[in-house]
Amino acid sequence: MELVVFQSNLTLKGGAERVVFEIAKHYGARIYTAEYEKEKTFPEFKELEVNIIGKKTGILGNGRAAQGFSYGTAFYNYDLKGDYDVINAHVAPSHWIRNKNERVLWYCHTPLREIYDLYKFRMSMRSPLKRPLYAVGARFVRRMDRKVVHEVEMILANSENTNGRIKKYLGRDDAVVLPGAIDYREFVSGEYGKYFFYPSRFSPNKRQDFAIKAFEIFKKRKKGYKLIIAGDLSQDKFYLEYFDRVRSEAGRVGDVIIKKAITKKEMLELYQGCLAVLYPPINEDYGLVPLEAGAAEKPVIAVNEGGPRITVLDKKTGYLISDENEMAERMLELANDTGLAERMGREGRKNVVQNYSWKHFFEEFDRYLQKVKNWKHE
Repeated sequence: MELVVFQSNLTLKGGAERVVFEIAKHYGARIYTAEYEKEKTFPEFKELEVNIIGKKTGILGNGRAAQGFSYGTAFYNYDLKGDYDVINAHVAPSHWIRNKNERVLWYCHTPLREIYDLYKFRMSMRSPLKRPLYAVGARFVRRMDRKVVHEVEMILANSENTNGRIKKYLGRDDAVVLPGAIDYREFVSGEYGKYFFYPSRFSPNKRQDFAIKAFEIFKKRKKGYKLIIAGDLSQDKFYLEYFDRVRSEAGRVGDVIIKKAITKKEMLELYQGCLAVLYPPINEDYGLVPLEAGAAEKPVIAVNEGGPRITVLDKKTGYLISDENEMAERMLELANDTGLAERMGREGRKNVVQNYSWKHFFEEFDRYLQKVKNWKHE
């Protein structure tokens, strides 16, 4: 199978980047991306062939609009030369590669949330002067997106939540759900220490502020614990401003430790030693964090939205909660009964091993690659 992988950018250490790496490594695939920062993403990408396409433009400055424009035009206009069997696209707008190339299997981590389900939320965060431009740009991207998605040969969604967005916003009702996986062998259980852990890139929709608020409520009833929040941070002004607010809140509450750009070794150690993992993002597409927590035999306290509804087995491998007060209650429950945390952790590990291994993922993924490879257009 001559597979070629397309990914919007490789500039962070996130769940999508991990999936891209595992697929490219498994098939010995070339990777094409619009932006690659070796020191900011997983170092393992240095083992693979990574090609950069397109170029940045100064037309719209250096903000998110400029980034979106350069990414979109890079993939939309790229004509892949040479022989290949299947193109595997990932984070939007890498699937726009379908404009000039056939046999595309889009593994959809989510349709572009800023112009679809989070459109109103992101609009509310912009100044009144910037909102009209944002609205015009979003309408244009939606039209382009639907045009390209209509041509994509096959779509795999990483969760039912993502599949629902594909149906609602992109008009495709034939996507197949194939949940992402992790290498559970990398994770080991350790002590159930006196801290909670929330690993995720810093972003408003990841809601680090939610976790801090829950910890503040918990802290009033239980002393001696800390909250550790760790993740990558984009240098875009939008994310930097949010990070400053999170850091300010962490300082106000106290006993909240903020860590940026941690290594894989540090991340594994933080999973290993925590009491439990918190996970409060807004309607998360899928989310690998609950699986990583389970692999480390740690319970997860997650919002009852999106991907965690599937990956977290309520009251068995963790808890699904509705607000900060309920999250704090569950934190208190585990802090008062570490035996309960251990039992939930063991069930979490069992769930991951049985259902979310890379072996299982590639058995399914292979079948869909063969279908796209042999695709015949009428």
